[in-house]
Amino acid sequence: MSFAPGSIIGIIGGGQLGRMSAMAAARLGFRSHIFTPEADGPASQVAAFTTVADYTDHAALARFAAAVDVITFEFENVPADGLDLLASLKRVHPSPSILRISQDRLLEKKFLNDSGIATAPWAAVHSESDLTAALKALGVPAVLKTTRLGYDGKGQFMLRSAADAPSAFAALSPKPLVLEGFVNFAAEISVMVARSADGTTVAFDAVENRHKHHILDLTFAPAPLPLYLLEEAGAIARTIAEHLNLIGLLGVEMFVTDTGGLLVNEIAPRPHNSGHWTLDACPCSQFEMHIRAVTGLPLPPATRHSDAVMKNLIGPEDMELWPLLLATPELIPHHYGKAQARPGRKMGHYTRLFPKGSLPGEFGIEDAIKLG
Repeated sequence: MSFAPGSIIGIIGGGQLGRMSAMAAARLGFRSHIFTPEADGPASQVAAFTTVADYTDHAALARFAAAVDVITFEFENVPADGLDLLASLKRVHPSPSILRISQDRLLEKKFLNDSGIATAPWAAVHSESDLTAALKALGVPAVLKTTRLGYDGKGQFMLRSAADAPSAFAALSPKPLVLEGFVNFAAEISVMVARSADGTTVAFDAVENRHKHHILDLTFAPAPLPLYLLEEAGAIARTIAEHLNLIGLLGVEMFVTDTGGLLVNEIAPRPHNSGHWTLDACPCSQFEMHIRAVTGLPLPPATRHSDAVMKNLIGPEDMELWPLLLATPELIPHHYGKAQARPGRKMGHYTRLFPKGSLPGEFGIEDAIKLG
């Protein structure tokens, strides 16, 4: 089933991912209705309609569902009973079952391993005694994480010795937690993959991601890795999408180990920060691909016409560069419409394009994205 122009797409979440999804929907002739607790958020500024209510407000969720034709997400952490309510009233893509897996690191890792996908070694931690046993099995260093709600480095502790365990266990909540064995990795990469209801599956090129203070700073498209690794990463992403019976878009984050292997770190069933480069370097961006998938439109090939470097703009320091960025012709700016530039807050990004196959080397890249 495909939806006709003029149909209303309900988007759960009012942040920048919803904003760019709504803009892509408008290009295809759709209108967007945002459900968010925040008035005048980034997505609401470009959408036809907004419902401002808490994600636990079932009456508001029911009214929202009645006002839209299909529902999707830019924000996963909606309570499970809210997801069930929405799915009982309208089509929800990706499905609540996929959201449940992505919301819980234990379910996520079990799903991946059951699907034959390699991850870092891990153990569930319900108690301090579980943590003691897990540390003996996995060794140190290791990373202790919440199973829910963690992002951008929040909700996790690096354990460098067993002595770090009691304080880390006490500080992290909600329980249970998950302990992950430390991975010596050469690079962090990701792949955006889309899948339609008819099983058509397309994946964008794998990209390399570099972080600063646990927040994505730079994305390089394509990742500067051997072709066989890029192809393997794409194949892994497609396999995960198929095993999930995905309808929509999925971000798959992976580690490239120092021995050349690939380990999946986590999945996100929505547009992803590391896919923003597709807005400028691809005929069909990750956001348009997502909207096409959830509305039943054909999925074109996930091709790029250019190489690209994407740089996030974080907090007040980066936003001080906005006037200079606007005055630099080679850079393509994207502002998210957030009024207050708080430390650590993603305020926008910019992209620099290069002819396909000509992305410069390490020092050239750094010079190319500098703003003075």
